Amino acid sequence: MRHRKKGRKLNRTWEHRKAMFKNMARSLVEHERIKTTLPKAKEVRRLTDKLIRFGLENTVHSRRKAYRILEDRTLVKKLFDQIAPRYKDRPGGFTRVVKLAIPRRGDCADMAIVEFVEDELKAKEEENQEDQKEELENQEEEEKEEIQQEQKQEEDRDRSNE
Repeated sequence: MRHRKKGRKLNRTWEHRKAMFKNMARSLVEHERIKTTLPKAKEVRRLTDKLIRFGLENTVHSRRKAYRILEDRTLVKKLFDQIAPRYKDRPGGFTRVVKLAIPRRGDCADMAIVEFVEDELKAKEEENQEDQKEELENQEEEEKEEIQQEQKQEEDRDRSNE
């Protein structure tokens, strides 16, 4: 029985799996989006969420833990300075796995994209701000047109009175 055994084996030895997930986590931190098979994507999500939690702690010990996985000082710096602060108000779920419709050519494996979740609230706020700016601009243009129409009407009245 396979009780209390987390994770997928993916037909690889423990060492190969460990190296593969480290490489995928490095690529994800570097590029912020990677394309891989669906089972690998679901597994690497666990590791990258753990890395983000290390980044949110922002202690020397958590930096060392992240360095054990990423093994690159520039990636650790990017993780702690750029990526993790985006999620300071988010309790979890820092990565998204999007299943692609077209399977991999050759073996027909399900493909997926793993990416960091952009804060949807911030995106909505930005859209709302843009919409409000557009509305204000439209109102200003309408007001200008009304003023111009009123001026034309006054000029026409003045001409008719003469």
